[in-house]
Amino acid sequence: MRVHDNVFILVIFAIFLFVSTIQLFYYFYYYLAVYLHKPSDIVKKKKPVSIIICAKNEATNLKKFLPAILKQDYQDYEVIVVNDCSEDDSNDILETYQEQYPHLKVSSVKKDPKFTHNKKFAQFIGIKAAKNEILLFTDADCEPESDKWLERMASHFDDKTSFVLGYGGYLNEKGLLNKYIRYDSVSIAMQYLGMAIRGLPYMGVGRNLAYRYSLFFSNKGYGAHNHLISGDDDLFVNTNANGKNTCVEFRKESHTRSIPSREFREWISQKKRHLTTAPYYKLRDKFLLITEPLSRIVFYAAFIILISYSYFWPVVLIVFGIRITTQIIVSTLVQRKLNEPGLLAYSIFFDIFSPVINSIIFLSNTGSGSRKVKWK
Repeated sequence: MRVHDNVFILVIFAIFLFVSTIQLFYYFYYYLAVYLHKPSDIVKKKKPVSIIICAKNEATNLKKFLPAILKQDYQDYEVIVVNDCSEDDSNDILETYQEQYPHLKVSSVKKDPKFTHNKKFAQFIGIKAAKNEILLFTDADCEPESDKWLERMASHFDDKTSFVLGYGGYLNEKGLLNKYIRYDSVSIAMQYLGMAIRGLPYMGVGRNLAYRYSLFFSNKGYGAHNHLISGDDDLFVNTNANGKNTCVEFRKESHTRSIPSREFREWISQKKRHLTTAPYYKLRDKFLLITEPLSRIVFYAAFIILISYSYFWPVVLIVFGIRITTQIIVSTLVQRKLNEPGLLAYSIFFDIFSPVINSIIFLSNTGSGSRKVKWK
């Protein structure tokens, strides 16, 4: 091996050790925290809650999932459905449910060719209609895991709490795409829940998120991000949440399950919408979120180079084994806690390719822009 080859491979070895350390830090400090987390002190006095759901042509899902929300085991709550320019049977279904459930309120947005709007507008209409201080958000295609969902999410609101971040997973169905969507959901949850537990909340998911009515209006609603198509959930949390005013709730009874995309193109469109908000995160959060997948890509690339050169291969294999073993153990523990069975066998494969897939989707957004992204 020539001198410059020796220098090159030594640099790669040093980089390999460095990124391996970064990977282990994320797994032990942030991701394992999700498994180790114990619920904070629960507020005994139940406060009234307003559940807000925005629906656009969701007749089928409203008929299937809304009853589970209307039948929550909670004494004082209202459900507000914003029927946003729907052209299906949503209105008829909602009228039927209103006759059965007095705590269901419906706010309808009529279609106006002179006025186009995004989901934030519908969300704002729902918030304005709410009569309670505690707001709990979910989607029309979501179903709570139990009738204790509302109680679990609301139980953390004391005088110091402004946000409660919940877990929103996807229904377990057949197919590789479903496995990847669920894996992606768990991976994101390990990040935002783990970082929130460590005092660095940076996002929440609109499928299962609660915050205060007064906080929304004291911070001028969606503020500087009002013009963006997306960000009604993660950017509002990113702007206003901190380690002192945020709690997490992901006991099994508090999970929600959404209908996953069943076509790859549909999932890509949804993922593109989610990633449009990333450039607007705080600089600290962008750094932390970019560092992990970037170090992961470098970790695998450096490993392949070092093995091909047979450079310190016993040490390289040991370090690689420690990192992979850590991933398997932590992922298994978190997947069990989030009630996501059947993913472990796919996790190692997805772990290699997911940062590449996300990078491609993110870069495609910069070229196409966010204006083509749908309401949902």
